[in-house]
Formats: sequence, C-alpha cells, structure tokens
Amino acid sequence: MRLFELLLFLSNIGLFALTVLLKKGQRRIPVFVASGIATLLLVIHWTVEGYRVQLLFPYCITIIFLVISGYSYFQKTGPKKIPRVLLGSAYTAIAIMLVATAGLMYAFPVFKLPEPAGEFKVGTQAFHFVDTNREEIFGEARNSKRELMVQVWYPAQAGTGKYTPFIPDTQILRYMAANYGLPGFTLQHLKYVSSHAYSGAEVSPAQTSYPLILANPGFGSSRFLHTSQAEDLASHGYIVAVIDHTYNTFATEFPDGRITTSSTNDLFSPDHDYRTESGNRDKLGKVLTDDVTFTLDQFALIQSGQIPSHLKGKMDLGHVGVFGHSIGGATAYDAAYDPRIAVGIDLDGALYRLRDREGLRKPFLFMNSESEFDRLKKVMDNHTYTEAELKRMGNTREWMDQVTEDKKLELERMRESVDSGGQFLYIENSEHLNFTDVQYISPIFKMLGITGKIAPERANSVINAYMLDFFDRYLKNQGGTLIKGPDSRFPEVKFGTSLL
Repeated sequence: MRLFELLLFLSNIGLFALTVLLKKGQRRIPVFVASGIATLLLVIHWTVEGYRVQLLFPYCITIIFLVISGYSYFQKTGPKKIPRVLLGSAYTAIAIMLVATAGLMYAFPVFKLPEPAGEFKVGTQAFHFVDTNREEIFGEARNSKRELMVQVWYPAQAGTGKYTPFIPDTQILRYMAANYGLPGFTLQHLKYVSSHAYSGAEVSPAQTSYPLILANPGFGSSRFLHTSQAEDLASHGYIVAVIDHTYNTFATEFPDGRITTSSTNDLFSPDHDYRTESGNRDKLGKVLTDDVTFTLDQFALIQSGQIPSHLKGKMDLGHVGVFGHSIGGATAYDAAYDPRIAVGIDLDGALYRLRDREGLRKPFLFMNSESEFDRLKKVMDNHTYTEAELKRMGNTREWMDQVTEDKKLELERMRESVDSGGQFLYIENSEHLNFTDVQYISPIFKMLGITGKIAPERANSVINAYMLDFFDRYLKNQGGTLIKGPDSRFPEVKFGTSLL
C-alpha cells in the first residue's frame, strides 16, 4: 500500500469520526481544517502516486466534505438543521464506502516485486521478431507471417533514472483483467507497479559473455508475468529472453499498436482430442516449440551483429538453457531436443509431443505444485476417478483416461531426465499460479485457491533458488547443491523421485 493513498484513506476516517463524534456547534472549524488536510493529501497522492479506481470513494468523500465544510465555515448564518433520518443515512453510506475502500485496497494492492538477489543491476529490452518462413495459423492474422514479442532481461551497468514499469504495455491491462474474469478497469493500477530493471541500459562489462536462457509463459499468460524470475536470473549473470507466444497470451502489443489476444485457450478442453497432430495439443505445441527455435536463431543473429543490439557478442551461445510455466514448461521440454539447448526446467507443466519419440536424455528439472504432484501420484496409484470427482473437475471419463495414459508416459520421460542428471520435486502448499507473478496481484487469489497457502514472497524465493542452482550447475559448472536432495533451508521442497 502506498504512503499517500494510505494517509488519504486515514484522513477520510478522521473526517468521518470528527463529524460523528463532535456536536453540531463544535464541528465547523475542526471538520473544515481536516477537509483541507484531506484535500491536500488527495492532490499529493494524485500528483506523486497517481489515481486509481479502487480509491473512488475516498476521492468523492474528500471533495464532498470540503464543499460542505467550506460552505458551513464561510456562511454567516448558523448551520441548518438536517433531519436525523437523512443524517443517519449519510453516515451509513459513508461508513459503507470506507469499509468497501478498505476491502478494495486489500484486494488490489499496488504491490512491490521482490528485489533481485544477485550482484548485477538489471537491464531490459523488447524485441519484435517476424518469422518470414512460417504462416500464422491462429487468430485473425491467419495467412500472415508469425510475429513474436520477446522481452530480454540482462546483467547491466549501474542504471540511471527510474525503473521500467512491471507492465509497460498498459493497453493490455484491460485484457489481463478480463482473463481473470474481472471488469476491464480493475487492474489499471498495475501501471504503477515498478520492476527492478532499467530500460535499454548497457550490458555489464564484468564478464565477456553470459549464458542465454529462453523462457515461455503458460496459457493466457504474458512475458511480463515472469518478471521477478527473469530479473533474479539476470542479476546472477544470465541473459533471459521471455517469449510472448502470440495468440497464446492474454494480450500482446506490437510496436505499431496492434494488440492480439488469446485464441488457443480451448484447445486443451475435453471437447478436443488433445493428442492428435491434426487438431489440437500437438499442433499448438509444435508452434510454440518452433517459436523457441526461431527465437534462438534470432539471438544468434544478434550475437553476430546481423541484428543491431547492444547484446552483440555478449551471449554465451555454447551454454543455453530454457524454462517455462504450464504449457510453457512443456514447450521448454520439447524445445530442449534442440542440440543447442543444454538444460531446461518445467514449472508445473504437462508435456506434449511424447509419442513415437525417444526420451530427451538431458538434465531437466521438473518443479511442480503440490496439486500437480498429487495428480501424478494418483496416476501411479492407478486411482479411479468417481463421477463426483469428474463432475467437479468438469471432465469426462474418456478425457481422464486419455490424460492418465499420457501422464504415465510423462512420468517415464521424467525418469529418463532424472537419470541424465535432472530432478523431480514439488513445493508444499503451492498451486499452479504460484510459479508466476500473478501470485502478487491479489491476496484474494489465495482465498479462491488460485494460488496456494504458501506466501507469494516465499514461493518466489524457493522457486528462484532452485532454478538458479540448477542452471548454475549445468550452464556455469558451479552450485548444484540444492538439487541433490532435501535442504533444511527449504523444508517445503519435497523430492518426488520415489514416485518415478
């Protein structure tokens, strides 16, 4: 909660208390002075912090009190008698508005992202890539070429000026709200949330080059919702490129102002045979994997100077990693078949394109939520879903049988990766969206079960620690202690290799 919006809210409570507690003849001067103070705080808040819709009631209360108290203070006649019923109704309305405001401020805070833990400052830059060799098959832009927005975070020299906003493309915030079933204006306050990266800063000269990590958001997500993970890795000496997979994000804004939205969300529903190459899951998976391959090609061109960028010559393309969340985690696994990619991490994502294909045989870390681990355990225990369970999940028995068959193959692939130096673990009290910055947007998400019981700050620190340890082990030949087994510093991390 920001300072001046909190002071404004408290001043409104003070105004209300003075009006209710003081007798009619004693209110005139104290309420007028308090109204002036509240108005001053409102002006400072709007100027320094910026307005937001969650504080609409305090804005109205402040102005109304200023007008009424000013009129009462400067008029020569005594105050007019207000009917008790009308006065009581006004007091009740103000009390309700203040309680509602407290709830809105709690539910939709202007939060702070965790600071990166590494020694490097962080810079960021967005790239717009067009794949002239691929036709777009999703959305309204079919038969045009596949376009991608890629956000890069990297070790930077000490920056100057302000940090870039958490979500600099503010036009997409209304689509983000709609993605979570909220009115379009609800999340506009996120434009005030700051990242810890400087836009366009020079790359740090502390090292001649830095390993490259490619990252992939999940369904209906965004590259910006992995900011805290990307910043932390960059602060530890990695160049991290997060890909907005066009038409698989809640919204992507391109340099010319075009905005694309998700058109792939229903492809994994029980209405589709998600395994078939001809229709759905694997067809989408191939597009996402090809996005990663294409992006890696573009960074090779940046490295050689064929695409102008201050990242030229700064990437160690002999040490490339990949990670992703949800279907982005599956994309990371599938993309890791590329011989240029050495290692990868899947954050709570079910795999695709596994049939008629040999195992990856590369170090790969599978980091799951407790819920996903429970689902995998049911597969190993040959759990039979009851009709009530199927109804609660909104799935058919045929669908669940298909998923169960694929989960068994996933477990086999996990086992092969663990045998090749990978690991399989889960985080207690976590849910699917704890692996993204969605967990910071509202504490209500925890109450609804969208995120787990684990505190967002703790979930983030645990995830970042294990991601860094794994990438350090295979991309820098250092670290690797956490992935060996249980650690007393992280008691919520449980290793699931016994399941394999």
